[in-house]
Amino acid sequence: MSESVPVITLDGPGGAGKGTISRLIAERLGWHLLDSGALYRLTALAALRHEAALDDADALAELARHLDVAFLAEEGATRVLLEGDDVSREIRTERTGDAASQVAVVPAVREALLQRQRDFRKPPGLVADGRDMGTVVFPEAPLKVFLTASAEERARRRYLQLQEAGVDASLSSLLKEIQARDARDMQRSVAPLKPADDAITLDTTRLTIPEVVDRLTEWLTERGLASAT
Repeated sequence: MSESVPVITLDGPGGAGKGTISRLIAERLGWHLLDSGALYRLTALAALRHEAALDDADALAELARHLDVAFLAEEGATRVLLEGDDVSREIRTERTGDAASQVAVVPAVREALLQRQRDFRKPPGLVADGRDMGTVVFPEAPLKVFLTASAEERARRRYLQLQEAGVDASLSSLLKEIQARDARDMQRSVAPLKPADDAITLDTTRLTIPEVVDRLTEWLTERGLASAT
């Protein structure tokens, strides 16, 4: 049964490094990867495309239940398709991210996506990246990590990403957006953003990506989920 398949959960606010770290850990272990945030971003993008109001719970839940999505792993990256269109870049925009944060507070949407997320749990294991992976979706996971970083550092990282992509951005505006999104995620009534009671919190503000990966690998080895190298 899927309950016997090991799961590592990585939760935390946007910009803490969850996506990159989760992908690297999944590649190192040869496990499956769940980017739960992508499902909420896809629901939000579908709502924007179909002109559904972001506070229309019934319409949003219907979209979430019938999302036509596909994740295609290609050369170290993942292509994301929505209704046949490659939306890999579009779901990462600030507009979609802000809409996703609004959609994620709707209980009916979270309920609609819950089983869909759990279905990613397949042998040999799963690395689950999100905001409520350890608290709600996989509460029995043997290793739960809560990645965080200062809002200022997360805004700086996003600013550099946008610059590298040739997108103009305001660092001060990005900081305000991140702070607003954090508040919305932490204050929502259903599955608020917080560490699981048995999660290990890791502040990545002053850590490099390799340092974070090494730290997680140590914890995995201690729990018998990875071989010592």
